[in-house]
Amino acid sequence: MVKIFSTYAATALVMIVIDLVWLGVVAKPIYAQGIGHLMADQPTLWAAGLFYLLYPVGLVVFAVLPSALHTVVGTGWLGSLLAGALFGLIAYATYDLTNLATLKDWPLSLTLIDMAWGSSVSGVSAAVGKRVLEHLSAG
Repeated sequence: MVKIFSTYAATALVMIVIDLVWLGVVAKPIYAQGIGHLMADQPTLWAAGLFYLLYPVGLVVFAVLPSALHTVVGTGWLGSLLAGALFGLIAYATYDLTNLATLKDWPLSLTLIDMAWGSSVSGVSAAVGKRVLEHLSAG
């Protein structure tokens, strides 16, 4: 467990540092020029923090330790449903939490609904895709 947490912490730290340099220095004028009229005066820090806690989970699960995912959730359709749901949650959270953190008047209710939807549609789609793959591989 210490190994996985340390892997997560290192992944999160590097991502946060690089992303904050990008957002705070390099891309700041680009965003201000392109969507400045939509941007909140101050970011919603809890939404940004939640994104920075969640996104590195996806990096670790899907890029750093992908074989560990199959150990935890299995390789059948149920494992695909769970992995797809996690992937959908992270993908939709990236969009929704970023908007919640940075855009004026972005509704929390929309964020929660959209993240739940992304998790659901991704999980079900992955499970069906896995069942089709199993069917085609058997025949």
